[in-house]
Formats: sequence, C-alpha cells, structure tokens
Amino acid sequence: MTAMLIKNALVVTLDDSGTILPNGQILIEDSRISAVGPSVKAPAGAQVIDAEGMVAMPGLINAHHHLYSSFARGFAPPGEPAANFVQILERMWWKLDLALDPEAVRYSALVALLEAIHTGCTTIIDHHASPSCTDGSLDIMEETFRQAGLSGCLCYETSDRNMPADGVAENTRFIKKMKAAGDGQVTALFGLHAQMTLSDATLEATARVCAETKAGVHIHVAEDLSDETDCIAKHGSRIIQRLHKFGLTGQNSLFIHGIHLDESEMDLIAQTGTMMVHNPESNMNNAVGTQKMLTLLKKGVLLGLGTDGMTSHMISSARVAHLLQRATLADPRVAFCEACDMLLAKNAQIAARCFPEPRGQLVAGQLADIAIFDYVPTTPIEPGRFLGHLLYGLNYARVHTTIARGKILMRDSKILTLDEQEICAKARECARGVWKRFS
Repeated sequence: MTAMLIKNALVVTLDDSGTILPNGQILIEDSRISAVGPSVKAPAGAQVIDAEGMVAMPGLINAHHHLYSSFARGFAPPGEPAANFVQILERMWWKLDLALDPEAVRYSALVALLEAIHTGCTTIIDHHASPSCTDGSLDIMEETFRQAGLSGCLCYETSDRNMPADGVAENTRFIKKMKAAGDGQVTALFGLHAQMTLSDATLEATARVCAETKAGVHIHVAEDLSDETDCIAKHGSRIIQRLHKFGLTGQNSLFIHGIHLDESEMDLIAQTGTMMVHNPESNMNNAVGTQKMLTLLKKGVLLGLGTDGMTSHMISSARVAHLLQRATLADPRVAFCEACDMLLAKNAQIAARCFPEPRGQLVAGQLADIAIFDYVPTTPIEPGRFLGHLLYGLNYARVHTTIARGKILMRDSKILTLDEQEICAKARECARGVWKRFS
C-alpha cells in the first residue's frame, strides 16, 4: 500500500455539510482518500505534500468533451465563414474529423489531457469521432487516458454520414472490452451524433446493443433548431420522443445541449431520469441559442456542465453558465448557485452513473482526485462563501498540484505523467498534417 499526506492546506471538502478546514490534512492510501481532518496520522514512510498557502478541493469533472477538437485551435476553414450551425458542421467539424489519422487521434487527445491536468480536471466524459480510422480509435483514446492518469468515459460518434455500421461496431466492441476490464478508470457509453444524422435502422442497431450491454447513449440533442425541424419533418415527432421510442432515454443515457427542447421533451427527460449536460461557451460560439438551464433544473433533470471541446477549463464553463443565464433573463438574482452546483455536485452525480468509484468530495472512501490551487485569498474563505472564490478567484489561479486516483499527475505546475514538451511539438506536426488533409 502506498500512502500520501497533504498537510497545511485550506481544504474545501464539498461534503454534505460544506466543511472547510482552514489548516487541513488529507491522507491518501492507494487510490482512495482514507482520512480528512485538522490532524491526521500518516503511516511511516508516507509521501508528504506541504500545501501551505494553497487551496485543496476535489478534482473537477468535465461531463462532455471532444478531445479531437484540439487541432481546430488556430485553424480557419477556407472559403466563406459559416453562417449557421449546419454550415459549421459541414464546413468545419465534418471535414476536420475526417482528416484525423491514428497519430492525430492520439496527439489531439494528449494535448487536451495536458490542459485538463493543468486546470485540475481529473475526470472526462468524451465523445470521439474519426471516420477515416474508426476501428480501434477508442483503444488509442483509452491509452492516452491511462498514460495521463485521468479517468475517462469514452464513446464513438456513430452517424449515418459516415459508415454507421463502423460506429456501431466500434462502440459495441469497446463497451464490451471495458466491461471486461472492470478497473473503473476507463468506461464506455454508446456514442451517437444527433438524430438528424441517424436513420431508424441505426437507432434500432444502437438499441439492441444497449439492451444487451446495459450501456446508455451519449448524444447531442436539439443543439440547433435545425435538429428539431428535421425530426418533425422526417419522423413526425420531436427529438426526445423519437429517441424514447427506441428505448434510448433513461438513467444511463447522457443527452447534450437541449437548447430547443419544448416542455414535453423536458418533462420526458425528467420522467425517464435521463442525464443532460450544458455547454454554454460552445453554444455562444456557435450562436445556437441559450439552454433553458433553470427550467430543466426545476423539473428535476440531472443537469451537469461540459466544455464541448472548446477548452478543458471547467471553472470557466460554470462562470459563463451563470453569466449567460443572467444576461439572457435580464435578472441579476439567478443562476450563480445553480451553475456552481452543476459543476461541483451534479457532475459528480453524473460521474457516479458512468464510473464505479465515488468522486467529487474530499471524504474518506472517495477516489483520491484532488486539485490544489496556488491561491492566497484576499477575503475569507468560509462555509457559505467559497463559491465566490471559485468563480472569481480560483478561476484565474494556477493549479499547483493535480492528483488523480491517488497518483500525482502534476506538481508545481509540472506534469509528471506526460512529456509536455514532446507532446506539444508532436501535436504541432500532426496538426499541420490534419490541416493539409482538410478538404
């Protein structure tokens, strides 16, 4: 058994009582937290991290990411700028993912995982697409997560635009592989793009696999109004009702965006216990509208936060979520506590359905996922006052140490599990190749 003691930290436990320890200690044994308190006895030989002047909190969770989108940074597609969401897909994303080869899959993932570690994110639910190299692509993704030391729930984006049978096969193979592995670090969902690119035959095939494996789906829903109008025109139904007809709603399924859902769809999501994820920065960037976040929460939907590939910075996502709701509703009273709860509590609840180990609190028995921020507060951090520091202090602070599954991934902002310089150099080379193949 390996042991590690974090001492002298301001410990934000996020436990059910909101406990904050001004000078706390955290004992880690193997991959779990074994004790938290003002004074913890460590076994002989335990590694010690002195976190004086720092804030320790649970590692952050990203409930929806596209790691492969890393290679979009700095790239502008040729031709006229896209004028709407469908054009964004056609002119950018459906060409970029087609240009990925196995090496680009690996390095686009690795650079995003570097960013996650630097921002204190220890768990990611990812949605991958690489139609030119579908078979085995999730194995490459799995390798990057294990190499980095992070936890990942992975899927492949099945779509009728590119060989849907390949997507079904990759998801099926990988779901079964991860269930057999059973170690909990990497798990799987069944990935689907969106109903507007999925035939009934593909949804039927998906439903059969999900029934056999007990896996849920990870799918974009009503991100743009065009998705709803397409569904109504082609199938005489709204999106959630169509997916429900195939048995794809439910507590194991993760629905993304939901900007243009009507009341009946939101009610059906709540009734079936289907999980949802809000990605405010991406929605603003794509000019697709604003999710009815507060309505979904009032209906009892388990609603978390993601980044949709824009970044890996989860505190920023929460900050934007709260500001966007206030701006949209012209109401300065709303969304602050809700956005923070989505980031800290709801994302942990989503992770609990996607992974076997509990995480999201610094309490005994939970996974030892910890972010330690180099942050000296200029106003008191006390119970009931932490959230203001989270969105308007820690958001800009340097993460000093990131620990995942009891292993130090980064210390003094230097990543230990990956060669950051080598990865970034190789990624630049790979990105140029992807951009050349873009057509």
